[in-house]
Amino acid sequence: MADEVRLFIALYADEDVHKSFAKEIRRHGFDAISVDEEKRGEVSDEKQLEYATLLGRTVLTHNRQDFAPLHERWLSEGREHAGIILSTQIPLGELLRRTLRLLDKVTADEMRNNLRHLNDFAERKS
Repeated sequence: MADEVRLFIALYADEDVHKSFAKEIRRHGFDAISVDEEKRGEVSDEKQLEYATLLGRTVLTHNRQDFAPLHERWLSEGREHAGIILSTQIPLGELLRRTLRLLDKVTADEMRNNLRHLNDFAERKS
């Protein structure tokens, strides 16, 4: 994993995340790249997590069925990663709002070796 210390989470958007997501997050001043931008489509989920880990990036994905067990297996094997964020399929605008809330509240250090659900960052109605 990249050894540099980061306060802010650097994101790696999985291939199932909206194609313009990383660009939109960057417009808000945060660090994000996508599988498409890195030309890593058709690569296994494990290889995506390995690549994101090498770069010190947290994976954002809609693929709960593969990444949740992958997270558990890595922890049981003593392997480290920069974090995994799971999201349901939601419109791009809401995905951006929730992600920006997460980025404002969770540090890269807090994200390390953790799995977070983006639904936890939905705006709550009073």
